[in-house]
Amino acid sequence: MTILLRQYSLDDLPACVGRPTYARDRLSAGILHIGIGNFHRSHQGVYLNDLLNAGGDPAWAIRGAGVRQPDAQMRQMLSEQDWLYSVVEVNHETYKADIIGAMIDFVDVAPKGNAPLIAAMTDPVTKIVSLTVTEGGYFVDASTGSFDVSHSDISADIANPAAPNTVFGAILASLAARRADRVPAFTVMSCDNLPGNGDVARAAIMEMAHALDPDLANWIADNVSFPNGMVDRITPATGARERDLLRAKFGIKDNFPVFCEPFRQWVLEDKFVNGRPEFERVGVTLTDDIHAFERMKIRLLNGGHAILAYPSALMGIEFVHDAMGNDLIRRYLRKVLSHDVLQHVDPVPGFTPAQYLESICERFENPGVADTTTRLCHDGSNRQPKFVIPSIRDGLAAGYVPEGLALSSALWCQYCKGQTDAGGVIPANDPDWDNLRNAARRAEGDPVAWLSQEDIYGGLGRHEGFVAAFASALNSVQTKGTEDTLKTYLA
Repeated sequence: MTILLRQYSLDDLPACVGRPTYARDRLSAGILHIGIGNFHRSHQGVYLNDLLNAGGDPAWAIRGAGVRQPDAQMRQMLSEQDWLYSVVEVNHETYKADIIGAMIDFVDVAPKGNAPLIAAMTDPVTKIVSLTVTEGGYFVDASTGSFDVSHSDISADIANPAAPNTVFGAILASLAARRADRVPAFTVMSCDNLPGNGDVARAAIMEMAHALDPDLANWIADNVSFPNGMVDRITPATGARERDLLRAKFGIKDNFPVFCEPFRQWVLEDKFVNGRPEFERVGVTLTDDIHAFERMKIRLLNGGHAILAYPSALMGIEFVHDAMGNDLIRRYLRKVLSHDVLQHVDPVPGFTPAQYLESICERFENPGVADTTTRLCHDGSNRQPKFVIPSIRDGLAAGYVPEGLALSSALWCQYCKGQTDAGGVIPANDPDWDNLRNAARRAEGDPVAWLSQEDIYGGLGRHEGFVAAFASALNSVQTKGTEDTLKTYLA
């Protein structure tokens, strides 16, 4: 028997399935979250569900929102099941399912102008606006590390502030309306994998505000907070496999379940201007020193994902746990992280860098999560400058060339040519795929053509030692293939 996930059917679910113990009809959405993807639903949504189950303030439920057309599809799917969804934690062969009820609404997704979103953020009930809009959604110029106020999408919003199409234009419009209506401001809480994510969000809002109205910019500076946060949970994409597994193991039909690992972590600055949930009751670490936590996670876990993903994809390995089961790739990942990254990461409470390395390797080996190398390879043009290239710069600043990271860049370059070592087609997997593919093909005769992508590598294409290491690695990958190149590196 299959049970359709709805509010009225919760009591019919198997006893082993966790479900909301709070009255959902008493909730109000103090948090508006933009970007209701799998990660948000397995992370912030679960923390708030746990807090509500523990008797937390019902004023801190979630209203979903989005600014892209795929968000409209998500809204439709979740509306059909009363905004409920399943989260299944998978640890090898063990499955644990919970129904999450912390989301109670989802703003209409407008084709342009974001009027419903602006109205929802202007509503005084909204006290926190949180974000998971991906690393590329912050309009950061990798060559300067600053907000790209000249980006065409941002320029269009500045020219038409009443009908913005970006997240930050919509936030700015709602803050202007709250100021005019004398409504207290909200906190902007980024939950994306970015170093200093709150600082990055603040820079985006402030740059746009200064371009529009200096008085509004001053009001935002005095009244809005942007806490930095580190978020962590491996959460793959949902597909037919996950929906079928949920039906088979728990008898639940869910349009968009989430499968994830058991591990989760959230470290957050306690900087909120209009109240906040009691996050600390459900395991969130509140601290004034966020940067050591985020540096460790971004350099080792996110950077490790990138290091592992491209050789795996070139060798035709689909799943991350299978990549970790490959002796060459596992040893390569450990060597690069140990030789080129660990020394640039400080310990944090609960973990030394070496202990964290062991932890992420165990997590990568979990076959139940079934994370794919394709997912990890996605959007390298935005992820590499944030997750990998800072470690390259640190190594060069310390006086040595990080050869493992040079090889990692060469493998990414080879991946972007669009063909596996066995001749299989690698489909487009980056918003800037055409430019990456063209640069990768030019690099066959001129390796500097790859490193000369200033928006990704900055000035690394002019560093003689790194260029030499990259060129040697790329030549090896092109002539000997990924497997033999890894063997040479490990030897």
